[in-house]
Amino acid sequence: MCRSIKTLRPPVTPEVTEEDIRAAAVQYVRKVSGFRAPAAHNREVFDHAVESVAAATRELLDGLRVRGSTATRP
Repeated sequence: MCRSIKTLRPPVTPEVTEEDIRAAAVQYVRKVSGFRAPAAHNREVFDHAVESVAAATRELLDGLRVRGSTATRP
């Protein structure tokens, strides 16, 4: 679906930054909404969706336990 979103879990990506997480969230919201950049009247809901997806992504990555991996998120 979102081909430009890279895998963020260890060990594929050992160091994931907040910028990586936000970029993935933006790509997801763009794909789902169909808007590359929202109109002014949709900006607030678009930005809220990005923050919600980023938070869910952080929660997911923080909770994942990958067998054979010693990588952990701070």
